Amino acid sequence: MHIGVVVAIIVGSILGVLLLASIGGFRKVRQGTAMVVERLGKYARTLPTGLRWVIPVFERSLPAISLKEQIADFRPSEVITKDNVKMMIDSVVFFQVVDPKLFTYGIERPMQAIENLTATTLRNIVGELELDETLTSRETVNAKMRVIIDEATNPWGIKVHRVELRNIMPPPEIQDSMEKQMRAERERRQAILVAEGEKRANILVAEGEKQAAILRAEAKKIALLTEAEGQAQAIRKIVEAKPNAAYLTLQGFDALKAIGDGQATTLIVPSEIQNVAGMFSAMSKVLSPNKPA
Repeated sequence: MHIGVVVAIIVGSILGVLLLASIGGFRKVRQGTAMVVERLGKYARTLPTGLRWVIPVFERSLPAISLKEQIADFRPSEVITKDNVKMMIDSVVFFQVVDPKLFTYGIERPMQAIENLTATTLRNIVGELELDETLTSRETVNAKMRVIIDEATNPWGIKVHRVELRNIMPPPEIQDSMEKQMRAERERRQAILVAEGEKRANILVAEGEKQAAILRAEAKKIALLTEAEGQAQAIRKIVEAKPNAAYLTLQGFDALKAIGDGQATTLIVPSEIQNVAGMFSAMSKVLSPNKPA
């Protein structure tokens, strides 16, 4: 074989290998991820989103790192409260990688580090609280844990957005006691509501009776005033008519008759009435022609 042909084959092979290597050096970085590139074992750069190229042989790219917010759901941790109550608490951490370089080189196994850091922080915070405070101060515990964990993970290129205590599980005997206490509290509130309802009902009844009595009194008052007004008007008419003594005497006789009404056995007749009776007797004698004088 001719030497020129051999050289051409060798050169072509080398160029082919270089071409394949060049093609193999392209990296596709997806949206929401980043890729760290090392050159001869040393950090070189971080590839952003898009189609990127690394130098074959001399550079290598590490696995893509997600830049999206992630959720770390850790297994329950045993904690002891200030009043020596053991319980299990599981937590959820929401975090995001903000620096791929620090995340890659800051710490070995960062997820395990976050889990251990969360557990120790939770023990320290709950250890300063009693059981009741732990159950009623979730927001406070969450806020304290977020600040502490975020500060600790900052050198690792991690930003902690939220920390949530998902489940707080006291011992069974404590749970039974809490359930009894809650049941007693519900029964107490129900009794208060019933008593309050009866009180309001009694008040409404009393108010109704009061209003009815007021209305009855008002009606009686109006009736008495009307009657008095009628009597006053009758008296005014009599006075305006200027009656003589005989008319007044007869009116007194009618009143006396009404008083007796057949019920009394003895009546005391005033002298004025007696005189009227005598007058009627004399007039009857004068007007009767059949009787002797």
